[in-house]
Amino acid sequence: MKFNEIQNTREVGECPRSPLRLPEPGSRVERLLRHGVKALSGGELVALVLGPGGPVPASLLAVQLLARCGSLPGLAEVSPQVLCRLPGVGLARAARLCAAVELGRRCQGPARKLGLLVRRPADLQPVLDDEFRGCDREHFLGLYLDTRHRVVAVETISIGSLNASLVHPREVFKPAVAMGAAAVIAAHNHPSGCARPSGDDLELTERLIRCGRLLGIEMLDHIIVGSGEFLSLREYGWPVPPEPGQPTLASSEG
Repeated sequence: MKFNEIQNTREVGECPRSPLRLPEPGSRVERLLRHGVKALSGGELVALVLGPGGPVPASLLAVQLLARCGSLPGLAEVSPQVLCRLPGVGLARAARLCAAVELGRRCQGPARKLGLLVRRPADLQPVLDDEFRGCDREHFLGLYLDTRHRVVAVETISIGSLNASLVHPREVFKPAVAMGAAAVIAAHNHPSGCARPSGDDLELTERLIRCGRLLGIEMLDHIIVGSGEFLSLREYGWPVPPEPGQPTLASSEG
């Protein structure tokens, strides 16, 4: 719909006698409608998301937030708990900002993840970096693959504390059984930044491998992501000896 067409429309469900209120000429909203969203700067987009009503005008607050965080990606990394305590932000504005960031991530995520052919652990690094970006708690994910080792689903199994995530094997394999997945890759982050596996990580991996064998669903890998670190337990040291003829990521041909 072009901007000049908007002038002749009315709000859905509005009384026919109430004309659509047009944005002020030259305002952010007017320029977005007339020229498209790309006509606005990053700061102007942030101001639109913040909205009116706070103790600090949205345009000024957007400038302050970008200066404080250094960039839009930097602002996207700030947790809602921190955002809501910044002067002029508050709960509602923090929620709107975080929701806008997450919407952007979700719009891009499935196109990159689903259908991805996994030949080696490194193929998943961009996906997992994106999944764990901004997480200040341990998140445990299950990545479910078909017989050709293509990703068919990515599910969050558990969200834990700063240094632990409680996971039971049945919660990992339940989606695999439901969707008929042929293989599973587990992944979790270490908010401490160090990707070195703990004793609990190795013990859990061993349980997952044995449960997968009982179900006939291959446990291909368990990946740990830290701050700039990416560790594959399959490459680091698999806690259970492989069965004869067992496929691995390195040997899969897709």
